[in-house]
Amino acid sequence: MLQFTDVALRRGGKILFERASFQLHPGQRAALTGANGCGKSSLFALLLGGLEADGGNVSMPDDWVISHVAQESEAGTQGALEYVIDGDQQLRELETKLTAATEADDGHLIGTLHGQIDTIGGYQARTRAAHLLTGLGFSTGQFDQQIHTFSGGWRMRLNLAQALMCRSDLLLLDEPTNHLDLDAVIWLESWLRAYTGTLILISHDRDFIDAVASRILHIEHKTLTLYTGGYSDFEHQRAEKLANQQAAHEKQQREIQHMAAFVARFRAKATKAKQAQSRLKTLERMKLIAPAHIDSPFHFTFFPPRRSPNPLLRLDHADAGYQTNSPILQDLNLAISPGERIGLLGRNGAGKSTLIKLLAGELPPLRGERREARDLNIGYFAQHQLEQLHPEHSALEHLQQTAKHLDNEALEQQLRDFLGGFGFVGDQALSPTEPFSGGEKARLVLALLVWQRPNLLLLDEPTNHLDIEMRLALGNALQDFEGALVVVSHDRHLLRITTDQLLLVHDGNADEFPLSLDEYPRWLASQQSRNASHADGGTLSANQRKTQKRKRAEQRAKLRPLKNRVQQLEKALDELHARQKALETRLADTDLYGEAHKDELKALLTDKANIDRSLGETEEAWLEASDELETLQQDTAD
Repeated sequence: MLQFTDVALRRGGKILFERASFQLHPGQRAALTGANGCGKSSLFALLLGGLEADGGNVSMPDDWVISHVAQESEAGTQGALEYVIDGDQQLRELETKLTAATEADDGHLIGTLHGQIDTIGGYQARTRAAHLLTGLGFSTGQFDQQIHTFSGGWRMRLNLAQALMCRSDLLLLDEPTNHLDLDAVIWLESWLRAYTGTLILISHDRDFIDAVASRILHIEHKTLTLYTGGYSDFEHQRAEKLANQQAAHEKQQREIQHMAAFVARFRAKATKAKQAQSRLKTLERMKLIAPAHIDSPFHFTFFPPRRSPNPLLRLDHADAGYQTNSPILQDLNLAISPGERIGLLGRNGAGKSTLIKLLAGELPPLRGERREARDLNIGYFAQHQLEQLHPEHSALEHLQQTAKHLDNEALEQQLRDFLGGFGFVGDQALSPTEPFSGGEKARLVLALLVWQRPNLLLLDEPTNHLDIEMRLALGNALQDFEGALVVVSHDRHLLRITTDQLLLVHDGNADEFPLSLDEYPRWLASQQSRNASHADGGTLSANQRKTQKRKRAEQRAKLRPLKNRVQQLEKALDELHARQKALETRLADTDLYGEAHKDELKALLTDKANIDRSLGETEEAWLEASDELETLQQDTAD
């Protein structure tokens, strides 16, 4: 087992933690959490031998094999599959010995080595490596692709695959989901749950931690504490500690009241859709989350949009991609209205980022139209924007330039107070951004977006590099955002609490996903099983693919009028409820029941009866249409 006994660790003159004692037994999986700079990466360096403890003792079996993800990879000419197989060092050592024995024509040694390779499963190494690459989003056509041709993000996936290839006793993973899409995150969860060694991972993805970890190692106030359970269990236990402190308790109550107010406001619409019901349950659970994060340094809200035209943006029969003769997405029809909150799902390469770029106007349609409202104000977040910050400018200077560009200059203290909500306080707001970490750059880009008061937010993996506290603050702010939202994220917690509608980007289309986010892994597994069956039986013929595409188009055609019918009925319900409320308010006036207002009272009562009847008929029609739509969507998903 891995054991810490009264361990102390310093970096320079700073004590990261001291008197740390815990045990992890073989097969246990722990998540290492804590604020940035608390010592998480230093603890990994300690385990890897890069640092020595300043006190106490760290022990583990001498024969344990430790695997971790390399932060850099050589931009060589080696193929991806062979690079991943290099992670099995024992296999590579045996192969080297086998080559030497073959050259020496040592038949006895050759036989012995073949037996050893067979014992460790070396002859299945290519299959194992291929499985890892496929799970992390690589296509079979990329298996032989040379490493230097991959981008930085894809090289990090290769490094992760190489670390998983190692038959390790202790696996250390530092933010393994940062460069993955949701499909790959779900696959990695499954792989790690089946891992038989001891796992310690650093992650800011709460759903990922809950799915994988059975222990939480939390560093706080120079103390390392081991909690039993996943991240949600840790939050509850930590909340109980904080509730014992009066000042923290009072702040906790304010946070809970904020959550309760949001739930109360949202409950009025919760009966309108299955997605809304799921989100309501999540928001109710969030009341338990707030206390555990009461000391978060991040607190901000989105300003109300200045204008909210309807629709904000339309796509009419639009094709999107980078080559006219080979579009990635085809015949897109989408209208985005104020208040809509859309999450995009789909495998890597299906076109989620392409769709976001098309909506943002960074990518013109290859065919069809992209039509934006006159007062459209887009706030677009993408990873490449982090690199567009001016390294010599401070966070304050960036915000001053943004404010000046918007003719919205403010006092320096106002700007500094605003930046403080994003964690830029004191001298950090005045320091050049060049040495900023990825998380700090992401926070600054988000701050600049919020200041612009957008009415349409387009977020492409906004949580990469953000820690849990900032992710929670972003989620809270997005819940209160009054504009429209389209988001791509591998962070399911963020998707769950901020989106009402899910679109599945696949096979060149963007269709409504009829199930909930929690059902997506099961649906994904069924699709992968179906694809595997097709692979076993041979690939589909051109006619079969054409038939499938035609059937999907027919299904979408059936869904469209029903969706429109449901939306029309929902709008009518809103109008009738408003009229009903206005009449009830008028009828509550006691003066109305005097002899002088007899005729008016009679007319109002007639109107009230008519509206009540219309409301009942409309609600019945809405229920029937909603049931029919949900049934058809389920059939489409199956």
